[in-house]
Formats: sequence, C-alpha cells, structure tokens
Amino acid sequence: MTKDDKAIFLKFQVNEITEHHIYKHLAFLQSKGHNRQLLIELSQEELVHYQILQKYTGELPPPKMRKVFFYIWIGRLFGLTFSIKLMERGERIAQQAYRSHPDLEELRHIALDEEAHEAKLIELIDEEGLNYIGSVVLGLNDALVEFTGALAGYAFALQHAKLVALTGAITGIAAALSMAASEYLSTKAENDPAKNALKASIYTGIAYIITVAVLISPFALLSNVYWALGICLFGALVIIAIFNYYYSVVKSESFSRRFLEMATISLGIAAISFLIGYLLRVLTGIKL
Repeated sequence: MTKDDKAIFLKFQVNEITEHHIYKHLAFLQSKGHNRQLLIELSQEELVHYQILQKYTGELPPPKMRKVFFYIWIGRLFGLTFSIKLMERGERIAQQAYRSHPDLEELRHIALDEEAHEAKLIELIDEEGLNYIGSVVLGLNDALVEFTGALAGYAFALQHAKLVALTGAITGIAAALSMAASEYLSTKAENDPAKNALKASIYTGIAYIITVAVLISPFALLSNVYWALGICLFGALVIIAIFNYYYSVVKSESFSRRFLEMATISLGIAAISFLIGYLLRVLTGIKL
C-alpha cells in the first residue's frame, strides 16, 4: 500500500467512526424498536469497518463530532430518512476506493457491506411523516401552480401591492381550507391503513399555508408591485428547489428533472395569468 493509499484509507477510517457515532445517536432518538435495532446494527458495522481499516493505517483517528452533531440535528428537524440518505450518498465514493484494491479481501467485504446499507435503508425506516409526503406534494404543487398564477394576475390587474397581498391572503386561506378538506375526503375514500385522513388534510393545509405566506409577503412588505412580483417568483423557485432536494434525497430520484418540471409549470402558469390580468385590465378599462 502506497503512502497515498494510506492517506485515503485514513480519511475513510475517520468517516467510518463518524458514521458509527451518527447511527448510534440516531438510534437513541427512535421510539420504534424496528428502526432502533437496524440503526444499532448499522452502527456496529461501521465500527467493524473502522477496526479493519486500522490494520492498514495503524492509527485510531477520532470521529468528526461536528459532522455527528450536524446529522443528528438534520434528523431531528427533517426526519430520520432524510438524514441517513443524505449521509449515505457519500459512501459511494468510499465503495469505489475499496474496490480499487481487489487483492485485499477485507476491503472488498467493506464495499459489499456499504452496498447492503442502501438495501437496509429501503426497508429501514417506518417513518410516519413519509406516509404523508404525497399530501405535502399536493399542497405545495397546488399552491405554487395555482396561487403563483393568481398573484401574477392580481399584480397586473390591481396594480397595488398591499391590495394584492390582501386579496392573495383571502384567496390563499380559502384555497388551503378547500385543499385540506378535499384531501381529507380523498384519503378517507382510499381507506389506506397507513394514512390517517385528518393528518393527511393537515399536512396538505400546512404546506399550502406556508407557501401562501412566503409568496404574499413581498407584496405586504414592498410598495412596488412589480418588484414584489419578482421576489414572489424567486421565492417560489426557492421553495421548489428546497422541497425537490428533500424529495430527491428521500426518494432517491433526480433533483434536476423534478425541479425543472415543477419550476417550468409554476412560472409558465404565472406568465399566462399575468397576461390574462393585462388583457382583462385593457378590455374592461377598470383602473384602480
């Protein structure tokens, strides 16, 4: 093994002991025995990998505690699945490094263990919030597409930022309640034992309300309706980016494809609505 190989293995050794502590701490946060047991198993595997790598590096490096605390708080704030899958993305590089030494049988086994992690994680998390991600998608999609378009139309038709904010708030709250009620009835009709109809409606309503609050805030804070509209559309893109990044990590899907699709639809509807607002203002001759 060359000096460069040793440096690389030392880096991965630090990563293994760090992930050992992350899994161990996340396990203690779990109330469900199934989740806790699997996390403990993953933690022990990482510790074994650390000890195997010690044979080649001859060192016992400490974990990166900042990284440990980071992923623990990510788990607390955004859920166990997101935290672990975000962390596991970095292990693909390690797998390739281990395979670059086919003569070392122990390293090949480590690579196989790392691959098995992903399979375990698919069955792993019985996380209640993930059962309602479809409800969140529904709330966000509807708010971003319908409400962004409505605000763009109001902006040109009304020509007054505060009036747009007031009209948008009334429209948004009414739409959120309507969407929540529709999701409640839809989920109840599906009779899915994994989903509670009331919780599904709450997830949908909250996602809609949060989106509405972000989108109307520029109109409430600024006097120039066009600046407010520009910031509103930027806020819509930020929401789309954040949510789709979360979704792509949790569901192991392409971020760019989902982001471009959702952004194109939302901004396209906004552009059409803006044009409709302009035409209605011209045809009716109404000026506020």
